[in-house]
Amino acid sequence: MSALFSSWNDAWLLAGARTPFADLGGALSAVSPIDLGIAAARGALAKAGLEGPEIGFVVAGSLAPASFDAYMLPRHIGLYAGAPLEVPALLVQRVCGTGIEALVQAAHAVERHGAGFALAAGAESMSRNPICAFTHRNGFPLGAPVEFKDFLWEALLDPACGLSMGGTAEELARRYAITRGEVDAFAARSFERALAAQAAGFFDDEILPVEDCVFSRPGLRERGIRLPRGVGRVAADTHPRPSPPERLATIRPAFGGVQTGGNSSAIVDGAAAAVVGSGAAARGRRPLARFVAAAAVGCPPEIMGIGPVPAIRALLARTGLRLEQIDLIEINEAFGAQVLACVRELGLDEERLNVNGGAIAIGHPLAATGIRLAVTCARELRRRGGRYGIASACIGGGQGIALLLETSDA
Repeated sequence: MSALFSSWNDAWLLAGARTPFADLGGALSAVSPIDLGIAAARGALAKAGLEGPEIGFVVAGSLAPASFDAYMLPRHIGLYAGAPLEVPALLVQRVCGTGIEALVQAAHAVERHGAGFALAAGAESMSRNPICAFTHRNGFPLGAPVEFKDFLWEALLDPACGLSMGGTAEELARRYAITRGEVDAFAARSFERALAAQAAGFFDDEILPVEDCVFSRPGLRERGIRLPRGVGRVAADTHPRPSPPERLATIRPAFGGVQTGGNSSAIVDGAAAAVVGSGAAARGRRPLARFVAAAAVGCPPEIMGIGPVPAIRALLARTGLRLEQIDLIEINEAFGAQVLACVRELGLDEERLNVNGGAIAIGHPLAATGIRLAVTCARELRRRGGRYGIASACIGGGQGIALLLETSDA
C-alpha cells in the first residue's frame, strides 16, 4: 500500500484548546478566522503553561479565504500569540485533514528541526466564505453571465468525479447497502453522546470561551474579536441538541438519498490549537500524549469518505499494532453514511468510536477539526486510562489521514 508515513520517538502533545463551535450565521459569524485562531492559540499556550516567546515554529491551516488578510493567517496567529518575530510560520492545507496535517508538521519541527515547542492551529469561518467570481478580472463582456457563486456551496463539488461531497457519501451508502434509518440512528447517537459530554463538563477543559477582546503586540496594530450586540460571551458548542431518530427522519434528503442536514456534519465557525514539544523541552510538564505515527493516503474521489480505512490500515501495518489494541478511535463525521461505511469495512467496535459525539453534533470547521479530534481523543484516553488512540478524517478529492497517539502515562 502506498502511503505517506511518518513516525516519531520524541514529539509530544502538551495541550490543546479550541473556541466553541458556533452554527453558521451565529455568534461567531462576523469574526475573522485569524482572530478565532489567535484566541485558540493563546488558550493552548496558557494550558501548556508556556509563553509565546518559547515557541519555535508555527503551523496553521484554513481553507476558504474568509478575510482579505487570509494570506497572513499562520503568521498573524503566531505573532499575536506571542511567538518571536524570528520564528517562521507555515500554512498547510489538506482539506478536512488540515488539522491533523498541522500536527504532523509540528511534530516534525520539534523532533527533526529542533524547534523545541511548536504551535499548531486550524481556523475556519464557514459563515464568511465568500460569494465570488473567478472570471471577472478582465471585465464583463456584453451579455456574458455574471457568475457570482457561493463558494461554501460550490466548493463541495469535485469535478474530477462529478459528485458533490454529499454525493460521495450517497455512493458509499449504495455500495455498502446503508439505509436512511441506519444513518439517522448513527446521527442520533452522535447528538446523544455530545449532549452527555456537555452535561458532564467533558468539553469544558478544551473550550476557551470567546468574548469581546483586543489582541495587541508592541510594534503591531491591534486586532481582536467583537461579538454581535447582545452576545456577551460564547462558552459552548451551539449545535448539539436533542435529535432522536424519529425527529431526524422528518428531514428531507439533501442529495437525493440517505443524507440530510440532520445526519451530516454541522456547518460551524471555530478554531482549535495545540502545543507540541520535544521531551527535553517539555521536561517537568505532563503531556497529554505522544505522537507515535501518521499516515496519509489516496483513495478514489467518488468514495472519498472511505479514506480513513486505508489510512488506518497503513498506520497499523507500519506500526505493527492490531486494531483491537486501539482503545479509542475518532473518525470525523463528515457524513453519517461515510462513517458507517468505514465502520463496516474495518469491523470497528462503535463503543470505541467517537465516544463524545462527532461532527454531526459538534460541527466541522474544516481546518480546525483534526486538532479537535486529536485533543479530544488524547483527553478521553487519559480520562479512561487507555493507551492508544487514533484520530482520522476523510478528505475531499479522495484522501484519508490518520494519526496514532499514545498516552503519556502508558
